[in-house]
Amino acid sequence: MNNGKTEQISEREYEMVELLRKLNMNRSVALVLACLSTGEEVTSRSIEKKAGLRQPEVSIAMRYLCDNNWIEVREEKKTEGKGRPVKLYKLVVPLEYIIQRIENDVMYQKLSVLESIERLKGLT
Repeated sequence: MNNGKTEQISEREYEMVELLRKLNMNRSVALVLACLSTGEEVTSRSIEKKAGLRQPEVSIAMRYLCDNNWIEVREEKKTEGKGRPVKLYKLVVPLEYIIQRIENDVMYQKLSVLESIERLKGLT
């Protein structure tokens, strides 16, 4: 788990975000995915700070990642004071799986476009 120090997004993570954006992934999802790519358990707050996102942006991205079964969410009681438990997030599938999934989606879209072009040619 992150030990509380504020980190900046690394060059590797920044490049990952840029490449995911080129593949039409939502910016917030790409940033959150890059933050989770270390394989460590992280809090929403640490992702907000590292990625420069607001809490609602992180929540929306987490929902997308949860809906795809790519992350695990665990609650941990605060050690000090009162309040809600802290949610911890961890990537539970290999990045290679996510990349393969993106590749499959892109290939499907390209085939669909090519089929439409061929159909248009047949109609002219």
